Amino acid sequence: MDRNTALGEFLRSRRARITPRQAGLSDDGGSRRVPGLRREEIAQLAGVSVDYYVRLERGRRLNVSETVLDAISRALHLDPVERTHLFQLAKPAAGRPRRTATRPQPVRPGLRDLLRILEHTPALVLGRRLDILASNQMARALLTDFDALPHRGRNLVRFMFCDETARSLYTHWDTHAQDIVASLRLDAGRHPHDPLLAELVGELSITDEDFRRWWADQNVYRHTHGSKHFHHPIVGPLTLNYESLTLPADPDQRLSVYTAEAGSGSEEALRLLAAWIRQPGTSNGQHADH
Repeated sequence: MDRNTALGEFLRSRRARITPRQAGLSDDGGSRRVPGLRREEIAQLAGVSVDYYVRLERGRRLNVSETVLDAISRALHLDPVERTHLFQLAKPAAGRPRRTATRPQPVRPGLRDLLRILEHTPALVLGRRLDILASNQMARALLTDFDALPHRGRNLVRFMFCDETARSLYTHWDTHAQDIVASLRLDAGRHPHDPLLAELVGELSITDEDFRRWWADQNVYRHTHGSKHFHHPIVGPLTLNYESLTLPADPDQRLSVYTAEAGSGSEEALRLLAAWIRQPGTSNGQHADH
């Protein structure tokens, strides 16, 4: 998770995806040897010297100004999330790097109470490296019983890639899994010295070809809102909207709430799921055996 290496890899990946036409440059009649733009072309577009940009792309330690980073962001056609990621990699917080604590992040009692009173909609709290810090009964019934897993297993990335039920649960598993990897990449930019994140990335890079390929893509993504399609073994197909809210008291924690469109079949499916978990003898969210 070395920042210098990560910075160079990110810049190269973004440069490779831009066509000369997108940048307003000549395409040289198809004679290019590299995908995307050349280093000197990005330097020209950003208004910096070729040597300066080459050193930056090679991960050399440079005192990069925000003006230069803005210019490079524009030259690379970065979206707002990618721009933020570039700044985090190029301008780390002042002071000596600190290793991220390896103990589970605490969740405030009031937040747990909020999860509990959301009886009819899935809700959970995500922390660093997409750890599942807390979840309500509906979330466990929709996804899996995270509370029954050891702390190391309570992680959305591990669930997506290591639990076979996830591949059948998500209708568009590939799309959602790629977004999860891109979200983890964004977290790595914020916490490059997190040993548990490095362990997670290393483990999945070895064991899962999909993860390894998507991690190498260098894409970044921030979950704020959207929709997900499920095929649940108990209540069938659902399309749920989600809102992911960063908590003001802890920017490393997010509250994610899933809702269904009023009057839709998915709303009825959520009602059936809520009724199912209230049945005697039904465990919190363990639906794999049903």
